[in-house]
Amino acid sequence: MTEQISHGDIAEATESAALSQPREVTTSCAIVGAGPAGLMLGLMLARAGVDVTVVEKHSDFLRDFRGDTIHPSTLQVMHELGLADDLLKLPHTKAHTLHAEVGGKDVTIADFSRLPTTNRFIAFMPQWDFLSFLEREARRYPNFRLLMRTDVTDLIIENGSVAGVRAVSHEGPVTIRSSLVVGADGRNSVTRALAGLEIESFGLPSEVLWMKFSRHPSDPPYTMGHAGPRQGFVMIDRGDYWQCGCIVRNGTYADIKDGGIAAFRTTVAAVSPLPADRVQELRSFEDVHLLSIRIDRLKRWWRPGLLCIGDAAHAMSPIGGVGVNLAIQDAVATANILTRPLKSGRVSEQDLAAVEKRRIFPTKATQKIQLMMRRDKRKREANEATRAGPPGFIRGIARWPVLAHVSGRLIGLGFRPEHVQLKTRR
Repeated sequence: MTEQISHGDIAEATESAALSQPREVTTSCAIVGAGPAGLMLGLMLARAGVDVTVVEKHSDFLRDFRGDTIHPSTLQVMHELGLADDLLKLPHTKAHTLHAEVGGKDVTIADFSRLPTTNRFIAFMPQWDFLSFLEREARRYPNFRLLMRTDVTDLIIENGSVAGVRAVSHEGPVTIRSSLVVGADGRNSVTRALAGLEIESFGLPSEVLWMKFSRHPSDPPYTMGHAGPRQGFVMIDRGDYWQCGCIVRNGTYADIKDGGIAAFRTTVAAVSPLPADRVQELRSFEDVHLLSIRIDRLKRWWRPGLLCIGDAAHAMSPIGGVGVNLAIQDAVATANILTRPLKSGRVSEQDLAAVEKRRIFPTKATQKIQLMMRRDKRKREANEATRAGPPGFIRGIARWPVLAHVSGRLIGLGFRPEHVQLKTRR
């Protein structure tokens, strides 16, 4: 008996076979990761005339409890790109100062009012809105390409140099050949692991337990603040709710869960400046999200044909939201230094080393301060007599308020703010 095959079956089989065949993309720069660093770099390269392809494993940008801070230095970059006004039309809240609770009093620990920038505040905006904005602006350029739902599986190595990546998308295998691969895929970077780049870790890791509480008109007037006897509770104003984080020792979350949600509510109520009954909004541990914190950086950020930037090159503590700021600054420096080599089709080891040299000082200096703050916290926890006291730098600012402007500069601008040096190719 002969089997009948319809035209629809043939078309379906042909489509299935086509999807299973590897596609090949040729580009000047392949960026792995569509986060702040990856999309900012993609936008800047595209506007300068470089053919760029960004690869992102997720299908969208919707992830909870990401770094939603846009610092004054990042806003200045957006201003120099001519995009700040449009960006700030999106829903956001502004923090002209940062606060902490010390001895029951509100203390301004960072003041941005004297910064040499156009916008002297931190903008709190859902990161998916910020990333969608960067994507939309980048797509204005025909030499920009974004591949979503595309997971990098391997590097293409030719004559000892990285010459592209292999990936799997929802449509099948993809081969992307490029003059340069940039790993901007975060602190758990697949790119740097495939490249065999060595990581150096600093200090002991810790954990943040993120949660949401409703926001009432009578709540403290914080936009972003730290509270609790050891400043172990972080509050971020999200408009109609608070995003709160409780910092705990690494590896203790399992014990906290074993103690039950009622005990955890009591712990949170003891350090939160919100009314005690607000913690009843935590119905179970499904309302609590764990984020592991570590401080590390690559011993070398590159190998021939490949460069890592942002969290892929240096993971930061979330204190002050400086990780996103540094990632953006890395992207700006990378675009400034590598645009000309990329347009010529020849990116040398000296070019890649120049990016690391430019960004290594602000990275080391920022991590040094974060590690000093951690050591100060451990000393206070070990000394029962001072256990309830705030960190030393906060005590200093409480005593000499003028230091809040110094702190504001370090948080708002960092140690080496970057500026756009590229002309737009229209």
